[in-house]
Amino acid sequence: MEKATIGSGCFWCTEAIFSRIDGIQDVYPGYSGGKIKNPSYREVCKGTTGHAECIQFLYNPKKIFFETILDIFFETHDPTTLNRQGGDIGTQYRSVIFYHTEEQKIIADKKIKYFNEIKKFKNELVTQIEPYEKFYKAEIEHHDYFKNNPSQPYCSFVITPKVKKFISKFSEKIKK
Repeated sequence: MEKATIGSGCFWCTEAIFSRIDGIQDVYPGYSGGKIKNPSYREVCKGTTGHAECIQFLYNPKKIFFETILDIFFETHDPTTLNRQGGDIGTQYRSVIFYHTEEQKIIADKKIKYFNEIKKFKNELVTQIEPYEKFYKAEIEHHDYFKNNPSQPYCSFVITPKVKKFISKFSEKIKK
């Protein structure tokens, strides 16, 4: 098993998608990329900690390649908006890949360069590639948030459409 840490806006959204993928397990929402130790959700939401809302998980590279993980990552958020995903605004919502190995960094760099070259998106990608340093798990009420609160308005209007998009584009990657 290998470890990945990515941020694509609200971690509730990202967790809802990646927890459904075959070959991925132990998906946790949390914070990474800042300098404050043991940040709280309230602190990170202020946008002053340097941390991004992100998820961390283990994946089986024999079942899913890191390249495929990045394809899903890029297709399920807007990697062209700086420090923003829809109505969520601030550095805590940045598009970011925290690489654990030099191989992950190389793959991420190549993927971004390729997508920019073929103009896959209307604008240039602004996804940051940062070395992984530390991950802090979010408070327990944020774990499986979408699963536990599907009718909450944010879940209904923001997360559900993202999950539906994921299912329509990557149905063959969903856990059985």
